[in-house]
Amino acid sequence: MGKRNGSMGRARKTTATVSGNLRSIYRGKGSILYYYRRCWEANMASGESEKTVVLAYSGGLDTSCILVWLKEEGYQVVAFMSNVGQDEDFEKAKVKALKLGAKTVVVLDQREELIREFVWPCVRGDLAYEDRYLLGTAIARPCIVKGLVATASKMGAGYVSHGATGKGNDQVRFELGCYALCPEIKVIAPWRIPAFYERFQGRQDLFAYAKEHDIPLPVTPKSPWSMDANIIHVSYESGVLEDPWSHPPPGIMTMTTNPEDAPDTSDIITIHFEKGLPVNMEVKGKSTSSTSTPDKLELFCSCNEVAARHGIGRVDLVENRFVGLKSRGVYEAPGLMLLRTAHMDLELFCLDREVRKLKAYLRERMAEQVYNGLWYSPEFEYTKKCIDESQEMVNGSVTLKLFKGQGLCTTLYYRNKYNQ
Repeated sequence: MGKRNGSMGRARKTTATVSGNLRSIYRGKGSILYYYRRCWEANMASGESEKTVVLAYSGGLDTSCILVWLKEEGYQVVAFMSNVGQDEDFEKAKVKALKLGAKTVVVLDQREELIREFVWPCVRGDLAYEDRYLLGTAIARPCIVKGLVATASKMGAGYVSHGATGKGNDQVRFELGCYALCPEIKVIAPWRIPAFYERFQGRQDLFAYAKEHDIPLPVTPKSPWSMDANIIHVSYESGVLEDPWSHPPPGIMTMTTNPEDAPDTSDIITIHFEKGLPVNMEVKGKSTSSTSTPDKLELFCSCNEVAARHGIGRVDLVENRFVGLKSRGVYEAPGLMLLRTAHMDLELFCLDREVRKLKAYLRERMAEQVYNGLWYSPEFEYTKKCIDESQEMVNGSVTLKLFKGQGLCTTLYYRNKYNQ
């Protein structure tokens, strides 16, 4: 990529430049990534793992074919699966990967980590890309990348691989994250390798390859759109959704109730915040505290449940992708929408007027950084620190009325040293 303008001008070389700035943050002595990097260097020095690749494996047709193709290319394959709350039979996928020739399968439960380290900073920031997309996929990717790199480093694998296509954002998110956290690693992106994409020019080619190599084929019909799901949200795009003039097909949504079919009685909830982070939620006297186990995960799931019941969190938009394309996306993010609404209302009460103006600017930049795969970048770290500083006085409670797709603030209480 080219140089930036002005005082920030520098070539974005994802190996030396990014890694050098991040060394003290992410790979300093005592950090888990520092330990994993030492493991990576020790294993690589033995020469045993030079042809080992850790594949971000989903269990689907694409990554199953990639697993077998990598073996044909002479690699030992470690299948890595991250549990970020998607509806997946991990044991079944593990058995499948081993049957296809994976050296081993690593399944890492990252749900609590996803909420604590990735969702919570975005709640503090009120992040929404282009004012509407709540970044459910983009938030989860750096969490998955962290697990992928940690696994590769621990095993001394010289390569990582993913199944992202050459026209989407995920290829950027995976690769920038991998290079930032471990510059020595090499990324294999099959859908950008001519030998791969010329051989597999469509889904029928993948089906033929699967039959040839005894790769189990999907037993259910493929939906005429693509989906990505995790504990934060579900996204739908491509296929019949590419025409922005067409309505999403009836029944497409899987996470939230249709607002027209939502309960005819409202729920009154109260969310309590400390330093900009949710710590407790009450629904009709039933409390969910972030001090329980698993604290933050349980709290977020409770927000998901109550908001989804009332059809909150649905968005249908056209967004500008990092790679220069426009893409229509349909999203469901009930819990995140609920928390963002409450947090923004509380900030109106807590933040100084001029600080709030600056924060509004920073949240747009931070949302762009997350969307574009720059979570592990110096600019993201700086922006996050500025937003964290703004949250010191964001303490209080917000009561909202949830009814048929809407979450409306009804009362606010701001706690500080003067009114306690």
